[in-house]
Amino acid sequence: MGHGQLRVYLGAAPGVGKTYKMLEEGHRRAQRGTDVVVGFVEAHGRPHTEALVAGLPVVPRQTIVYRGASFTEMDLDAVLARRPEVVLVDELAHTNVPGSRNAKRWQDIQELLDAGITVVSTVNIQHLESINDVVAQITGIPQRETVPDQVVRRAEQIELVDMTPEALRRRMAHGNIYKPEKVDAALGNYFRVGNLTALRELALLWVADKVDEQLDRYRAQHHIQATWETRERVVVALTGGPEGDTLIRRAARIAARTKGADLLAVHVARSDGLASGTDPALLARQRTLVESLGGSYHQVVGNDIPTALLDFARGVNATQLVLGASRRGRLAQIFAPGVGVTTTAESGPIDVHLVTHEEVKKGRGRGAGGRSALGWRRRGIGFGLAALGLPLLTYALTRLRGDLSLPSDILLFLAWVVVVALVGGLYPALAAAVAGFLLLNYYFTPPIHFWTISERENVLALIVFLAVAAAVSATVDRAARRTREAAQARAEAETLSTLAGSVVRGSRPLPALLDQLRETFGFTGVSLLERHPDTPPGPDQRRDPTGWRLAAAVGDRPCLAPTEGDVDIPVDDDLTLVARGHTLAAHDRRL
Repeated sequence: MGHGQLRVYLGAAPGVGKTYKMLEEGHRRAQRGTDVVVGFVEAHGRPHTEALVAGLPVVPRQTIVYRGASFTEMDLDAVLARRPEVVLVDELAHTNVPGSRNAKRWQDIQELLDAGITVVSTVNIQHLESINDVVAQITGIPQRETVPDQVVRRAEQIELVDMTPEALRRRMAHGNIYKPEKVDAALGNYFRVGNLTALRELALLWVADKVDEQLDRYRAQHHIQATWETRERVVVALTGGPEGDTLIRRAARIAARTKGADLLAVHVARSDGLASGTDPALLARQRTLVESLGGSYHQVVGNDIPTALLDFARGVNATQLVLGASRRGRLAQIFAPGVGVTTTAESGPIDVHLVTHEEVKKGRGRGAGGRSALGWRRRGIGFGLAALGLPLLTYALTRLRGDLSLPSDILLFLAWVVVVALVGGLYPALAAAVAGFLLLNYYFTPPIHFWTISERENVLALIVFLAVAAAVSATVDRAARRTREAAQARAEAETLSTLAGSVVRGSRPLPALLDQLRETFGFTGVSLLERHPDTPPGPDQRRDPTGWRLAAAVGDRPCLAPTEGDVDIPVDDDLTLVARGHTLAAHDRRL
């Protein structure tokens, strides 16, 4: 037995003609020989609707007595026993009378679909769960009957029954929707032009999102990579640098120029999981900024940043891509074009915006995670080895000048530079390389004890020595930095694994999680605070203990407001994690 299909007629407001359209669809299918029945239709006394119902077979309703009153609902068992090919069921969001088989009508419809029966139904935009509060704010009337969005989105077909506010009000004035005694009140309240216009826009945008999902599914099924500019989507690339705030706001302004445009922020992380000049604290702040502007944050993995950015942009069918102007200097741009230039050259139909900012040409910087991988002590030892070892090596080689040639001297100096690099890192090794170049020139390259070089071959040999020494120094330093980052990433993974295990194994998961955080980071106390929903926003909100409720706490005296602790990490709009004991390093906040 196959699964039935769901077709939904969506309206912006009562009276646009959803039920009428549903009945017309029932008649069309019946004329084609399909077995169609009416499971439940509420005509509301409208003669045109009643006339359409009369032309179709109707499954008798079920009568339910509740608190001394009789109510009628769709007889689900009777419809299942009848087993039509198609059943018409009005008002998808309807709440059944207590005592019915299911609490909601959409649950009745789900049983019909599971039985292989195709269902045609109706719903108004104000009954969708995701925008129920928005509709209540616009109209001032809360809707108690709602249906989960995913129930409607799973429908194979969704048809918008559209009507202009003026036409709907004329239909109301003619008595085609409500009885005459209710018309004036309806026109002056719910059916005001502003309300109807706003509801119509909500319905159009919701259906547009559904159509967009169908388009994405079609493109994925047919392996279509090219951008189809059906809707503006602005993607902003974040590096984790301080310029991110400027780029996000610029991208938000670009998206705001087109109604219904999407804003997406993306950060490309290295595939080895290591940081590369990225500040986690800045990324966390920028994610919050993007979401506060109505956008979404995404993180992808890839070593080739332009390729990863363009793959993401094409995957979401983006039309515009916002990048920051290069922070590198002119010399670095000579040797490599940079992310912006490469992305622009390969973007195809995607428009690329290169936005200037205050960090332009200041250099990438290494941030908290990119400082020298070796401590001051080891770097000091490296400078000491360069200062003492090179003169000693020079003295020793001058004593062996008759036994060793210039290439041998160069190799020995290069070996000592490598030793300095292994011990002290980049800067001591670079200093040793320059000093070695000068010593080789003065003491071992003819004419000896002069800064000039008589043979071109010797010039080339010394230049190659300097270049190789610098390259080896940079490689050793980078390897040391990557080793430290890998160790840090491993430690973070182990910490997260420990936290997850404590939650899974504990009978009280939230206190267990907070206690594990306290133990891992050495805090004296950790508290989770929940903001009271009626607390007004303001600058003093995070200092007012009366505006927060203590959800859970471990350790010493709990914090009653976010500002009472040494660490204050917002979890979301209503939850904040507060810890006492010491401040937290920026790279630890992402845990």
